[in-house]
Amino acid sequence: MKGLKYQIKSVLRDKFCLMTFLLPILIAAALNFMGSIDLSSLGELHFGVLENDLSSQTIAWLERYGPVSVYKTPEELTAAIQEPSTNVIGVKADEDSIKTAISGDELDIFQQAAATLPALCEQRAEAEQVKVLTLERPDILESFQDIFIPAVLIVAMFMGCTFNAMNIISEKEDGVAFVNEILPITPSQYILQKVVVGFLFGSLSSIVTACICFRLSWQNFGMMLALIILSSFVAALIGLFIGKLSEDLMIGVVYIKIVMLVFIAVPILCALIGVSGPLAVICNIVPSQPAFEGIMALSAGNMGTALKDVCILAVHGIVWFALYVLISTQRKP
Repeated sequence: MKGLKYQIKSVLRDKFCLMTFLLPILIAAALNFMGSIDLSSLGELHFGVLENDLSSQTIAWLERYGPVSVYKTPEELTAAIQEPSTNVIGVKADEDSIKTAISGDELDIFQQAAATLPALCEQRAEAEQVKVLTLERPDILESFQDIFIPAVLIVAMFMGCTFNAMNIISEKEDGVAFVNEILPITPSQYILQKVVVGFLFGSLSSIVTACICFRLSWQNFGMMLALIILSSFVAALIGLFIGKLSEDLMIGVVYIKIVMLVFIAVPILCALIGVSGPLAVICNIVPSQPAFEGIMALSAGNMGTALKDVCILAVHGIVWFALYVLISTQRKP
């Protein structure tokens, strides 16, 4: 028990581990907050005109496409057009039509609108006779949230890998690893101490992230909890392997990045491509794939698929634990 307390205190002093614990939570909160923001206004046209330059009919016509700001002097209008933080399109009278002015640093959509606006103004009488059908504007983030949220939760689930790997590497660099080799501690006790640290922090980070991202029933929450526990356990075991294979901090960071890249890339690619058949079975070798698939299944209300993924993760846990115990016991004289 004292060894476990020491491991937890060691992790709490590690800023890198604390950052990895808080990062998924902050991203989940940001995604949850961004989902409630209407970003469609960013693509809205904004016009600038001179006072007493355009007719009231023309200004009313411009207001159908976006807000119109009136400036008293040409210098104020030019300054508004050239402001880098805005996409104001300047509109001036040109005999019976209008002409537009832009700074040139606007997005392509605003430059095209500025080029098309004079022709639209000349044909506005004919355009008014055309029946206009206004379509509902889709949410920009809605199509991506189905993948973003499970991906963030996957990162949180497999944070135990980073916890354990960095903890073991730090002990190697500080010389604590040599002390551990002569302590009266069995391989199973050593594995328990190391696994519990990453498991606890990974599970806690995942549970907080899941509570932010999902509104689940008690039945679905129980299945989600099973996915979190098994995924965090597998990640903690993989962190032990990384810590054992890494000679120093730089090599360990490279291994962690490679593992996290595989953990995130494989399930996302499978979801985007729609992998099925034997290839889908092969992808389940990566433990993040059944976890990701289980989260997606819970979101869709498919309890059967989620239960299957829980069983796959349980097999992962048994295999990885047995493999590490085998390697550890063979290393001992």
